[in-house]
Amino acid sequence: MKNNYLKLKLSILLQTVLVTAITVLVGGFLLDYVVDGIYNDSFAKTFVTALMSMRVKEKTAIKLYWSLIGNNKTFFMIVGFLLLFALFFYVALSKMTKYLDQVGDGIENIISDSNEPVHLITELKPIEIRLNEIKATLRRQELESVASEKKKNDLVLFLAHDLKTPLTSVVAYLTMLDGHPDMNAEEREKYIHIALEKSMRLGDLINEFFDITRYNLQDIELEPVEINLSLMLEQLADELYGVLLERQLSCEVEVEENLEVYGDPDKLARVFDNILRNAIAYCYGNTKILIGAKRKGRDVEITFTNEGDKIPGAMLQTIFEKFYRVDGSRSSGTGGAGLGLAIAKEIVELHGGRVMAKSDDLKTQFIVTLPSKVQEETERKTDEIHTHRRRAFGGKTRRRKRIRTIAWRRDMDEPGKDC
Repeated sequence: MKNNYLKLKLSILLQTVLVTAITVLVGGFLLDYVVDGIYNDSFAKTFVTALMSMRVKEKTAIKLYWSLIGNNKTFFMIVGFLLLFALFFYVALSKMTKYLDQVGDGIENIISDSNEPVHLITELKPIEIRLNEIKATLRRQELESVASEKKKNDLVLFLAHDLKTPLTSVVAYLTMLDGHPDMNAEEREKYIHIALEKSMRLGDLINEFFDITRYNLQDIELEPVEINLSLMLEQLADELYGVLLERQLSCEVEVEENLEVYGDPDKLARVFDNILRNAIAYCYGNTKILIGAKRKGRDVEITFTNEGDKIPGAMLQTIFEKFYRVDGSRSSGTGGAGLGLAIAKEIVELHGGRVMAKSDDLKTQFIVTLPSKVQEETERKTDEIHTHRRRAFGGKTRRRKRIRTIAWRRDMDEPGKDC
């Protein structure tokens, strides 16, 4: 980077040398041809005559001349050269201040709404490049902020509309139950079940509202511990048994043995829950969702694979944006604020990992990559952190590779057993 300002340095050096040379030439000319030359005798005679006019003797006047001026000519010469140098350097500074004026104009260009790029003189090319980068970054952030705010406002409107539907249903069914105390037990149980489902849907939507207002993941602090990833993924599949049963889906968990990661268990559990729920929401009925985890170099790779509609290539990155939804609809089956995958991406990146999606005509796969080992400075704190593993998924790692298949069918009363 230092060499980027070579032209500016050479320009300043050249101006300094030029000012010095002009000072020497002009000063030398004045010294040789004016002070020591043409006006030397005239100045001395004028000085002596002036003293004599004040009734000073000629001999005394001559001594005063040599005492004050003649013997101090070197001093006056140095002072004269310094004054000349200061004068010429001040004149040269007018060009140097143009550099500051140019930078000021560039900053003014950034502050203004102008779409014109910043243009500076050749010597300031590195600053020009940097200012244009800053301008482009600010413009991009401004556009992203406007787009995000619009999506947020749209989602608030959509969610407000969505809240009305289950709330109306709950009120209607409860009113009907209240107005018909003699209703038979079968119908009463049916309507109570429907009201309960609508209430749960209403609760989910209210949580979406809270997510919108709380969404500022840059302020999240991780509490990392060692996590038994095998146990976490199997427990996740168990917890979503009811959702899978409703969609007539099966879930197969294949995890490599002795697989552990270092991270915040609560945050990572939310990541995997969000991704799995997304896979369920956009999965064909009567199909299988595959959850896999294995070591890959120094990292651990976790995959969620489902069979569903292909996600267009242009959407594979935007699905991780805040408030984005693939279908763009407000259906209750897949409805949500569109924060799940965005939150998952932010949490994974806070752990030093990455998340991506791949999709073709047959399947869609979400891939989460997490570091299997912590940084050296974090490893030194591991023993201290172990004392705070109250909520971590723990226990010893398994000694053999285990493939757990949980298959659910509509006609089954209990979840499938391990195989």
